[in-house]
Amino acid sequence: MSGGLLGLLGLGVRAGSVVIGVDAVRAALQRGQCRCLVTASDISPRAIEKVVRLAQGRGIRMVRGPVADAMGQALGRPPVMVVGVVDNGLAQGILRAAATGSDGGD
Repeated sequence: MSGGLLGLLGLGVRAGSVVIGVDAVRAALQRGQCRCLVTASDISPRAIEKVVRLAQGRGIRMVRGPVADAMGQALGRPPVMVVGVVDNGLAQGILRAAATGSDGGD
C-alpha cells in the first residue's frame, strides 16, 4: 500500500485540517467547508446516502481511498468511511496524489 494519500491525511489530522466520519463530514459539507472528500473503498450505503450525494450536489471532488479499516488505522481511529478535507492546500495535495496513483490502495 502506498503511503501518499494516508500520509497526507495523517498530516491533516495533526494540523486539524480534516473532519472524520460521516456525521462530521456531512456537517462540514453543509457549512461549505469541505474542499474534497476521501471515501473508503468499502463505503457503506448509509455513508453514500448521507455524504456522497451531498458532496456531488455541491461539486466537491472525491478520492477513493483504501478500505475503512486501513483508513481508521492510519488515522488512529476505528474504521473510517469518509474524511472531509477543509484546507485548500491539503485538498490540492490529496487530489494530486490521487491523480498520480498514490491513493493508498493495495
